[in-house]
Amino acid sequence: MPRDRKITLEEAKKEIEKLREEIRYHDYRYYVLSDPVISDAEYDRLFRRLQELEEMFPELITPDSPTQRVGGAPLPEFKKVKHRVPMLSIQDAFNDEEIREFDRRVKRQLGLPMDIDIEYTIEPKMDGLAGSLIYERGKFVLGATRGDGVEGEDVTANLKTIKTIPLKLVESEIPAPEYLDARGEVFMTRDEFEKLNRRQEEVMGKIFSNPRNAAAGSLRQLDPRITAERKLDIYFYGIGEIRGGPELKSQWEILQILPRWGLKVNPLARKCRNIEEAIEAHREILEQRENLPYDADGTVIKVNDLEYWAKLGTTTRTPRYMIAYKFPAQEAITRIVDIEVSVGKTGIVTPVAILEPVDVGGAIVSRASLHNEDEIKRKDVRIGDWVVVRRAGEVIPEVVKPIPERRTGEEKIFKMPDKCPACGTPLIKEGAYWICTNASCPAQIREHIKHFVSRRAFNIMGLGEKVVDLFIERGLIKDIADIFYLKYEDIVNLPGFADKSAKNLIEAIDNTRKIPFDRFLYALGIRHVGEHIAKVLAENFKTLDNLRKATFEDLVSINEIGPEIAESVVDFFKNEANLKLIEKMQQGGVEIIYEEETKSVESPFAGKTVVFTGALENFSREDAKEIIEKLGGKVASSVSRKTDFVVVGENPGSKFQKAQQLGVRIINEEEFLKMIKEAEGGANE
Repeated sequence: MPRDRKITLEEAKKEIEKLREEIRYHDYRYYVLSDPVISDAEYDRLFRRLQELEEMFPELITPDSPTQRVGGAPLPEFKKVKHRVPMLSIQDAFNDEEIREFDRRVKRQLGLPMDIDIEYTIEPKMDGLAGSLIYERGKFVLGATRGDGVEGEDVTANLKTIKTIPLKLVESEIPAPEYLDARGEVFMTRDEFEKLNRRQEEVMGKIFSNPRNAAAGSLRQLDPRITAERKLDIYFYGIGEIRGGPELKSQWEILQILPRWGLKVNPLARKCRNIEEAIEAHREILEQRENLPYDADGTVIKVNDLEYWAKLGTTTRTPRYMIAYKFPAQEAITRIVDIEVSVGKTGIVTPVAILEPVDVGGAIVSRASLHNEDEIKRKDVRIGDWVVVRRAGEVIPEVVKPIPERRTGEEKIFKMPDKCPACGTPLIKEGAYWICTNASCPAQIREHIKHFVSRRAFNIMGLGEKVVDLFIERGLIKDIADIFYLKYEDIVNLPGFADKSAKNLIEAIDNTRKIPFDRFLYALGIRHVGEHIAKVLAENFKTLDNLRKATFEDLVSINEIGPEIAESVVDFFKNEANLKLIEKMQQGGVEIIYEEETKSVESPFAGKTVVFTGALENFSREDAKEIIEKLGGKVASSVSRKTDFVVVGENPGSKFQKAQQLGVRIINEEEFLKMIKEAEGGANE
């Protein structure tokens, strides 16, 4: 870009420094304090002006500029970095008594009486990837993975892509130290993990097994641009070394000062007066486990006084002043009794492990995903194997790995069937998947209908799996369009129905006849078109008619639409049966709402903070969270004075009592449903 003759180098230098400071301040407000003071548009204006000036005066670009988060060519390999202070492992404990013994051991080693209280800090033990970030004179100069604790890998370029990591420390309150080795845990939220896996499956046919693997794989990309796309986050939990800074006397002081420098810490971190208070805090965090936006496998309890740290010292592997109190395992070992295949809505035939029932994280698991034949071969999973099974949050249980040491020789190698188990059509292989190409396959129709009525598609309450099976069995539904032709008299006398339930279902169907374009596309179940790609198509083509006429070339010209997706979309709209199905839905009263027609929703949750506690009958936690966010609200994991609503299900925990203490409005699931229906009804008027 040619230089603007109206601005001199010196003037540009001053404006650039001012812009950088402003942007760093607003990053701090947004990412650390969660309290922005300017709009996104104002922030974008500042950022664009900085980019413009740096393009005019490239000699003024510095490594710590906010514009330099992603840059440079992919690395050929990672360099090794030796940690000046080793990143040691933490000793594990699994019950209250082991934690009390840790407290007694600390007192014995310090020569203190057993009846004295020792202060501790506690915070969630994030299931991510530990890292060391070096700041010199406030500037981020080096970032490394933990590695083996003594030596890690230089991932500086990738860490720079994480927007919650400041490239220059905030110094508005306390000057930055001369040298700071900040320790933190890089992680991926469950929401981002699910979005990434949907994109991975749509585009590549492969998925990550859990958020930790996704975070580790993303941070260790040789191309930082790939890391930047994956939206990693970080919480800082400590300091490896500090020089030329304030004298810190406790771990709690460390957790207080890190955010003042712009280094985000976990908001659930607490200071506890004694070990019993730490045990109670652990229970409270455990109770929130399923609602946390990230995976955590326990808590970390640390002696608070840093003088005690020096006296207690370390073993060759672990510090004596901290311990990890692990949550009940979400992994278990069981045996594969058989491997069956299930047929999905798009004809993909997926192998499923039939297990000897086992308790995994409080739920009895008897089936687990094996993803595809290639994954079975890669992991070498066999019928009869003892295997590790994992379950986390709302994610379907999966087989992590077999245990070859326990094989007897009677295990059988699995082979995919040649024909569809539901209709007998010969299967064809496309990429990693085997496909049934029969559009009339009863298993596909069943799965297609289940997908079509699901929360993220048409969201028809009352059309659960058992009801769908009943309607198919009675011949009331032969395809997705038949749903919109159901009548009260068709269903009122069916098993499980009566006057009120039949009327409720017909009303629920009527309330969903108007649907946004992207959700309509997702509901159609087009191969490779998940929720994210449906949004991309809706944004680019605006109307169904435009998309129906789109060519392969039109589609691949769009960012994120590859050849496989483009071919699948073109093939779908070439198929006369699919076009007739859409026409049949529209004749049945389905109306697609396009972006320009969308009206703002008057929502009781708009701008409000909601907390859930207890088991909900009609929603998973993930679905309930999504509803709140679509209606303009925010879901939090803990109750505070800033909470507006607490939604209470069966067997609520301590959050219910805290809401009562603070006077926060409490609503049950029936009230929650009513508020949703009123808001969604207003959106469809």
